Amino acid sequence: MTVERVNHVVLWVSDVNRSADFYCSVLGLSVIEQHGDEKAFLRSPVSPNHHDLGLFRADFAEGTVPGAPGMYHTAWQCDSLFDLVGIRERLVAAGAFLGGTDHGATKSLYAKDPDGLEFEVMWLTPKETWAEGRQPFGPLDLEDELRRADHGCDNGVR
Repeated sequence: MTVERVNHVVLWVSDVNRSADFYCSVLGLSVIEQHGDEKAFLRSPVSPNHHDLGLFRADFAEGTVPGAPGMYHTAWQCDSLFDLVGIRERLVAAGAFLGGTDHGATKSLYAKDPDGLEFEVMWLTPKETWAEGRQPFGPLDLEDELRRADHGCDNGVR
């Protein structure tokens, strides 16, 4: 059980539209999903990922650090849903586990390292299962996902 690679990065930014325009014009990314001026998800035209960059609006209050521009989290991709289960066990044992989210295109675990830096470990679902537009968003039930996989309902689980 190990992670494969970094899948995406999420940044806190002061202006989502300005940042999206910048990354699109400079790096050739495209906005694949946007939620007003709150957040946007961008992808390279040659990327196998659902998104490569997430931009979330940071709310600023003078003199405070929370919400300041910077990195929100890095997402590490694992090879299978089964790997995600094992990694969750290790995160729980380490006291680092924060919770899990089903994003539709990904099944994600969230944790903090010893310095309190947040990261995500995720499994990318098969591309043919990705919904167009807004992705489902809710709590991750890994046990239910495994049951579905055992019954052949979840295409692409390794």
